Amino acid sequence: MLSGCGTSPSGNNPAAGSGKRQSEENTETAHSNETEDSENMDSDSTAKSLVVYFSMPETTEPENMSREEELSTVVIDGEVLGNTQYVAYIIAENTGADIFRIEPVTPYPLDHSELEDIAQKEQSENFRPEIAGTVENIGQYNIIFFGFPNWYYDMPMIMYSFLDQYDLAGKTVVPFVTSGGSSFSDAISTIKDMEPDADVVIDGLSISRNVVQDSESDIIEWLTEKGFIQ
Repeated sequence: MLSGCGTSPSGNNPAAGSGKRQSEENTETAHSNETEDSENMDSDSTAKSLVVYFSMPETTEPENMSREEELSTVVIDGEVLGNTQYVAYIIAENTGADIFRIEPVTPYPLDHSELEDIAQKEQSENFRPEIAGTVENIGQYNIIFFGFPNWYYDMPMIMYSFLDQYDLAGKTVVPFVTSGGSSFSDAISTIKDMEPDADVVIDGLSISRNVVQDSESDIIEWLTEKGFIQ
């Protein structure tokens, strides 16, 4: 199942991240020196962060949702957000990070069963969907928050596309995931293998789809414990 699948808000929402869009804020954030034994991070006021995330819509309508749609979304003031999208917004808001939403050139269907079929086919064929838009000057970022839903015990294949496209050497990569209980599965090991010269945080942020709507305080607490916010 698409255990952490998320949705996006309607296109007229000015706060939504999309394709080429990145926020213009240049707020300073904390720089991570995370090691594999999860030591506390030191701060560096010159660090700049970027939240990169993928969140797939199954509906944009807040009323009369199916069970699958309810599990993949957060509704805030009548607006439908995807699970991963919501977490990405909380991270960006509290760290001052820029934000980039990964979207495929060929849009995925909203229908849950069709989406499942496509996700499984992409995974079985090791397919790399083409990403719409690019990150402008990724070299300026020290910290990359890297978020996705768990699809069939793995990252969505479009996350592989991103890692193929961008060299994150020398950067701190902070994975975060929404899932139905599988957490990261083997995704963190995969990220480390694909970005061997990056400092990948091995104890990333995992949020259950059952509690996403009430997770803001937990996200902020985690960011504070890791030294990304003071």
